[in-house]
Amino acid sequence: MTTLKQLAGNKPRLVSGHRLCPGCGMPAILKQVTSVVSDPMVIINATGCFEICTGAYPYTSWNCSWIHSLFENTAAVASGVESAYKALQKRGKLQENFKFLALGGDGGTYDIGFQALSGAMERGHKFVYLCFDNEGYMNTGYQRSGATPLYAHTTTSPAGSAIPGKTQGRKDLTGIMVAHKIPYVAQASASNWADLTMKAEKAFEADGPAFLNVLSQCPTSWKTKPEDGIKKMKQAVESNFWPLYEVEHGKYKINYKPKERLPIKEWLAEQGRFKHLFKEGNEKLIAEIQEDVDDAWKGLLAKENN
Repeated sequence: MTTLKQLAGNKPRLVSGHRLCPGCGMPAILKQVTSVVSDPMVIINATGCFEICTGAYPYTSWNCSWIHSLFENTAAVASGVESAYKALQKRGKLQENFKFLALGGDGGTYDIGFQALSGAMERGHKFVYLCFDNEGYMNTGYQRSGATPLYAHTTTSPAGSAIPGKTQGRKDLTGIMVAHKIPYVAQASASNWADLTMKAEKAFEADGPAFLNVLSQCPTSWKTKPEDGIKKMKQAVESNFWPLYEVEHGKYKINYKPKERLPIKEWLAEQGRFKHLFKEGNEKLIAEIQEDVDDAWKGLLAKENN
């Protein structure tokens, strides 16, 4: 694996001047993931917060080749770029070893862009897809997405007398990507940089498509303090809400097992989108979330042991 000194010495792909909110998890994630690459890189970026805040014409914070795609076709654009690259290499017109990285939020990955993503993975295009999982459509005002947790308040699942927030659970996109039988799939968090950079390196070295699902705090819509970003992402890991694991050619490995699991209410606390759960009479809702998290963890342990 690449040493810390080597990581620090690689060319930064995202530089200063972006307009992302203070405390946003995405720039830290992007910098950690791209720090493992010394080769030339092409980044394909779906419409969303990251695209708008890093590439608003006539300014850019990108220090590499960068393509803005639509919400729904990021993986398709990456497939085309990767195919063109292979064709140019075959004709002897391109000698450099390029790496390709597709970026999308959970709205453009779990939902709108899933068809293109699934097709690209099934066809075996060699690129890394990185999902910034901030659990909602943040760029357009925090609507619910397939990644939004159970009972979270959003503008399209408002907690009140009618419903206690989103009434459906999260989609297991990481598991869905595993079902595509691609070489490498991993779930990570910016709160553990060593784990994330290790997984990024494996993803870029995979002999085919790779998928990274990384939890990304959104202080604006999670309604948390900007300075608490790493703390909240770490609590998600310590509570088993967001397990750190990887799947190489179908083989599961859990990279971190908390010695003392943090109760899920500790992660829910200090997030305004969950404040209604702490009102008297809603204890059963927190208990239900805890049960779901515990069941998912047991299922993950079973997969690792198979």
